[in-house]
Amino acid sequence: MISLPFKTMSLCPECIKKIPAEVYEENGKVMIKKVCEEHGEFVDVYWGDVELFKKASKFGADGYGIENPQVDEVDCPFTCGLCRAHKSHTALLNIVLTNRCNIACWYCFFYAKKAGYVYEPTIEQIRHMVRVAKNLKPVGCNAVQLTGGEPTLRDDLVEIVKAIKEEGIDHVQLNTNGLRLAEDPELVMSLREAGVNTIYLSFDGVDEETNPKNHWEIPKILENCRKAELGIVLVPTVIRNYNDHQLGDIIRFAADNIDVVRGVNFQPVSLTGSMPRKERELRRITIPDAIKLIEEQTDGEISREDFYPVPSVVPISRFVEALTGKPQYSLTNHFACGMATYVFKYNGRLIPITRIIDVEGLLEYLNEKAEEIRGSRIKTIRALKGIIDLRKFVISKEIPIDIPKLLFDILVRHDYSTLGKFHMNALFIGMMHFMDLYNYDIARVMRCDIHYATPDGKIIPFCTFNVLPEMYRDKIHEKFAIPIEEWEKRTGKKLRDDIVRVVRKK
Repeated sequence: MISLPFKTMSLCPECIKKIPAEVYEENGKVMIKKVCEEHGEFVDVYWGDVELFKKASKFGADGYGIENPQVDEVDCPFTCGLCRAHKSHTALLNIVLTNRCNIACWYCFFYAKKAGYVYEPTIEQIRHMVRVAKNLKPVGCNAVQLTGGEPTLRDDLVEIVKAIKEEGIDHVQLNTNGLRLAEDPELVMSLREAGVNTIYLSFDGVDEETNPKNHWEIPKILENCRKAELGIVLVPTVIRNYNDHQLGDIIRFAADNIDVVRGVNFQPVSLTGSMPRKERELRRITIPDAIKLIEEQTDGEISREDFYPVPSVVPISRFVEALTGKPQYSLTNHFACGMATYVFKYNGRLIPITRIIDVEGLLEYLNEKAEEIRGSRIKTIRALKGIIDLRKFVISKEIPIDIPKLLFDILVRHDYSTLGKFHMNALFIGMMHFMDLYNYDIARVMRCDIHYATPDGKIIPFCTFNVLPEMYRDKIHEKFAIPIEEWEKRTGKKLRDDIVRVVRKK
């Protein structure tokens, strides 16, 4: 567990200079403070609750790093690529398919019209990106997210998915606003058949005021994905005083559609651009703030105690490593980056997994058994059945699912189809808070496991790629893009014809 206060390194929001920062407790919150000699002091909320921060920090864990880095120089976050100082492998590789979009949002400066160019990597470039990530050592990437802009604007999207699957990637998810999925059920079916596993769907609220991007299309998106048996994760960007009053409603909507909705991944907003402290306080919401709102808005059915940080699952990876003798996928991102739980819907109630299983006891047990197995020759499933008793961690049998058998099949038999069955019965509820220049912590960057691929073979952490766009995202995309006029001449299309909806500032 990390003791407060502690020192870290951050960036000046004005000049982007690397400067020291202090993370400390104040009025029950965790704050970050830094001083730039030229631009003065900056103070912001790091985490909105000290007690949840202490709980999360207990589960911090570093990964094995990168044995074959793509860049030699180490000056985080200015030389990302990945370098040898990075501590986590690529758990999810983002590939930007286009900077075109079919929605013009007032706050977005990324899409093609404002950028002045069209960025759309070729299928061969995409194959190259995948190969680089898959060949990282000691653990290669095996999950890809196709993103944008709006990736469904690519006419060759199905061929892109097939190419990625041909490269040996098991999990492909599509990050989309879903407008084309609503109007084209054949596209949904083709994507499923090509190998898309999950639709990562923008969903900012349950009414048109909070979700002006795709509120009207949501029923049709769900219908088409149901028919294609293609699971959906709802992705709300959470903004204080905008849609934070609907977190419970969003979860209930997901639970009401649990046959097709696999989870909700809330993303507290990252505040981009220069913003005075008072305005930041008006919009800033952190992971524990959102969790406490969920507790309030679900009348305690889901509580703050039900959530655990992402690296809490590292003992599961270490256990499987002990059995197989091989490094495994391991979610070793910084403990402050995300928290999550699973919820079952039963008899009209939401029942978190923590009410069914002694989660912390199980994780401690797996750590102990991993050590025991490493020093033993006992590796057969029959022998392991005698020494691994998962039944004692069941604290309630209210849910008619054989949880111990599920866990045994996943952990020992490596039957990952069982994992799919688990997801069919449980709703994932997660939080992922990407940083901005005001709350930037370089220690978090070094542990990031959600990365972006680039056509020149670099693998770049999320919170450098997007938070420092002039160094990474925009610079790289412009390098491999073509002017709008040239794109329109080549394709015979007009960029303005992509736009089907305009979202204006209220």
